[in-house]
Amino acid sequence: MEGFAVRWDELMDRAGGVCEFCGAADELASVDVTGDDQVLLCPACRGEGDVPAAHWRCLEGAAWSGVPSVQIAVWRKLGEIAEAWASEAREGMMMDPDVAARAADTGAAEVVHVDSNGMRLDHGDTVVLIKDLPVKGAGFTAKRGTAVRSISLVPDNAGHIEGRIEGQRIVILTEFVKRK
Repeated sequence: MEGFAVRWDELMDRAGGVCEFCGAADELASVDVTGDDQVLLCPACRGEGDVPAAHWRCLEGAAWSGVPSVQIAVWRKLGEIAEAWASEAREGMMMDPDVAARAADTGAAEVVHVDSNGMRLDHGDTVVLIKDLPVKGAGFTAKRGTAVRSISLVPDNAGHIEGRIEGQRIVILTEFVKRK
């Protein structure tokens, strides 16, 4: 138990006694990130209770932490948020290559995105729609032949990519695109 107290004290000192994501000071707890790495988080940042979507904007600031375990935790959490700002913040994070590799290593098999022809898709590729797609909630139909430049890959779903069409950032099923 003594080892835990030392670890807790180290976390509190490193974090300045506040949540390493949002800066809240109440009900902090240690959360495992990788092996020996831990971060200090408040209940909201641990995902407890009803957390408003706007709360997660705190990750944009936390992404600039110089602490590798915080960078890894932020990178992973941003990957769980299905919002354009989260994808952009995640893509813009600056991490040492070894920290980025640790962040990407979740112990799961690599998710590979492929187009309708079985060609591998990579982040930043340009794809073309192979059929008209109604865009839910946006009130328009993305026409067949539309080029979608600089796509983002949805990290945990091989069947989804993200891209901009008519100024709207949308999720597109990979079965309806071909790599250009």
